[in-house]
Amino acid sequence: MEANKTIVFSFGKWFRQNIQTYAIIFALVLIWILFNIATTGAYLGPQNFSNLFRQMTVTSFLAIGMVLVIVTGGIDLSVGKLAGFVSVVVAYFQASVWNSILPDQGVLAAALSVAIGLGTGLLFGVLQGYVISYLNVPAFIVTLGGMWILNGAILIVTGGKTIPANQPAFAPIAQGYLPPIAGWIIAVVVVAALFYNMVRSRSQKRRYGFVLQHLYVDLATTIFYAVLVLAYVYIVNQYNGVQIPVLLMAITALIMAYVSNNTPLGRYAYAIGGNREAARLSGINIRSSIFIIFVTMGLLCGVSGIVLAAYVGYGTTAAGTGYELDAIASCILGGTSTLGGSGTIFGALIGALIMASLTTGLQMMNVQPAWQYLLKGVVLVLAVYADVYFKKNR
Repeated sequence: MEANKTIVFSFGKWFRQNIQTYAIIFALVLIWILFNIATTGAYLGPQNFSNLFRQMTVTSFLAIGMVLVIVTGGIDLSVGKLAGFVSVVVAYFQASVWNSILPDQGVLAAALSVAIGLGTGLLFGVLQGYVISYLNVPAFIVTLGGMWILNGAILIVTGGKTIPANQPAFAPIAQGYLPPIAGWIIAVVVVAALFYNMVRSRSQKRRYGFVLQHLYVDLATTIFYAVLVLAYVYIVNQYNGVQIPVLLMAITALIMAYVSNNTPLGRYAYAIGGNREAARLSGINIRSSIFIIFVTMGLLCGVSGIVLAAYVGYGTTAAGTGYELDAIASCILGGTSTLGGSGTIFGALIGALIMASLTTGLQMMNVQPAWQYLLKGVVLVLAVYADVYFKKNR
């Protein structure tokens, strides 16, 4: 009887600690169910399910970087236009440069385009990060100015015209698929890694004297994520297989999750957002940390822009418009606090998936764009209210 009470208490405590995370997962599942019913099963069909994850990738790269920016108490309003600028620069080189000097070197041309896209995003991140961290100009002002500068730069590069970028060797970056067997191999590796990480985490906590959760709680959580991975691979394999941009997004998310949880930069970011003055008194180099975070944000904008160019197949004058709002909304929906100090990469991905799910579902139901914007605004305000509510009650 006493053991049962302990288990119930432990489960209740664990649920309360993670209620915000599981609330957004529940909201996502509810959205899928409602749209699937409204579209008589078409919404969760293999093709639409595959396209849904592909469509979220461009925003997801931005949201992954935005988490640490918001965690430190900052904001970056230029990410959408920076991704758009990278996409038109890449399209320009694909259409106007490599076709002339490397006409028969598709793979080399694609690799050079990727390098230029990453370099462009990185350079702009360095410039903005320096002004924000070392010249003490507020991030809001710097990135707002950056957004307008990039908007003008896009018009200069495009000349007001659309630039084609859909060369055969470049397009697979956002339009390619892995063979079904490769998808299953990756799924098995990920599931094995999940269980290994669970065992390793429990071993380390025991070694350093931390209080362990009941084994069944960790097992249930790990099995839940393993089932999600296997279900995803099963469904997308019914269409064309695991999408290459989704694989790139997952790898990026894992790297950034490791950075945020297991490196000094990540710990410093949460400390700065939690209490900036206490972080300074603790000896944390706030300027250096914020500079690196904005440089990382610029690099991820480069990745996003490359995927955008490969996905759309063109560089357009409207490239990246509104993406910064979707990225910020994804972070907030995923539990990143607007007050700073808390947020996760996984949560931002769920937030990005919610945004993409709403957009796709409303489009399939032929809802007018005006009502789509209204609904997204309401969802965002409710998410911020939930964040403030949960943080106050903690």
